[in-house]
Amino acid sequence: MPADLAVIGLGHLGMPLAQAAVTAGIPTVGYRTGPDAGSLTAAELRRMRASGFRVTSGPAELGRVRTAVICPPTPRGDDGVLDLGQVEAAARALAARLRPHTTVILESAVYPGTTEEFLRPLLEEGSGLRAGRDFHLAYSPSRVDPGNRGFTPANTPKVIGGLTPACTESAAAFYGRLTDKVVRARGPREAETVQLLETNYRHVNIALVNEMAVLCHELGVDLWDVVRCAETKPFGFQAFRPGPGVGGHAVPLDDLTGPHGAVAAGRTLRMVELAQQVNDDMPQYVVQRAAALLNEHGKSARAARVLLLGVTYKPDVADLEGAPAHEIAVRLTELGASVSYHDPLVHSWNVLGRPVPRADSLYEAVADADLTILLQQHRTYDLQGLSVKAQLLLDTRGAAPTGAAHRL
Repeated sequence: MPADLAVIGLGHLGMPLAQAAVTAGIPTVGYRTGPDAGSLTAAELRRMRASGFRVTSGPAELGRVRTAVICPPTPRGDDGVLDLGQVEAAARALAARLRPHTTVILESAVYPGTTEEFLRPLLEEGSGLRAGRDFHLAYSPSRVDPGNRGFTPANTPKVIGGLTPACTESAAAFYGRLTDKVVRARGPREAETVQLLETNYRHVNIALVNEMAVLCHELGVDLWDVVRCAETKPFGFQAFRPGPGVGGHAVPLDDLTGPHGAVAAGRTLRMVELAQQVNDDMPQYVVQRAAALLNEHGKSARAARVLLLGVTYKPDVADLEGAPAHEIAVRLTELGASVSYHDPLVHSWNVLGRPVPRADSLYEAVADADLTILLQQHRTYDLQGLSVKAQLLLDTRGAAPTGAAHRL
């Protein structure tokens, strides 16, 4: 059966989209733009293939679909600028085979203006077609939350911003097959800025509560009790909780000096910039707290046995992207600590080019470690039982029973 949809980019955005499309009965083909990095299980992939999902590295099939969604990752480089290389490669591959009346949608995180000023010229020059006249072009911010069983593509509203009203309606018709609600933005720039606002909102609020965590520790105040009480307010407050840092694929953007003239040069979001600094400092703060705890109990960080529990960026998701565990392990190693880890979803882990020893027997490793640091609260962890076994337990997630561990 010929595919009706091409998902271009099979990473953390593309694979969940492809899964939702296959579940909705849409014949789907996946096109690789780089290494696959989705969070689907082997069983989920088998079910998708049994329903007709195919993966290809050959671009010929891109010319046979009615809808193409471009969603490769756009990581931030060392210079702080989003890398649109995979988006460009995807656009060129599609453009060479683009047919009239195709609906093209961009879902990757990008700067406002990218759809019109970066993607559109690539598609038009490579195809000889005109966006808004010969084919439909739109942007839709991805709203993937790996591991969240409460919110699926079906019950998560989808925002659409098309180059023209007809483009918006064409994209809305496609997403209407996947979700219960489609929200129409005024245009691609508004839809792109929705992605920017949602990502920055998360990082700013996490930074606020991370600063509160440091302050509350100095004051001897239980922050988790503060948050528990504050979230009973029925208006004007949404609860966020602190942690050892912020990982994941969603990159906050404080500097809007994007490439290709997508936005005005020199425009920064000062609050987001400060939030990023606060969140980036959290791994170092965790290490400081770890060293202080060891010292309080007559031990030095040098040669101390430190066990890290949960090294993924999100609970119950086997994804290491941006996880603060990496920097924490580096800094502990620099202090001379002997670092090991346990994670039910990560069977090998390298730091500084060397494998980190993995604990096979969790409870024995916890009992043997001078300090255990909970970095991620996987549901398989029994924090009550682990706190009994641990010599010292630093809980960066507020997951252990009150009084059973030292909290961040």
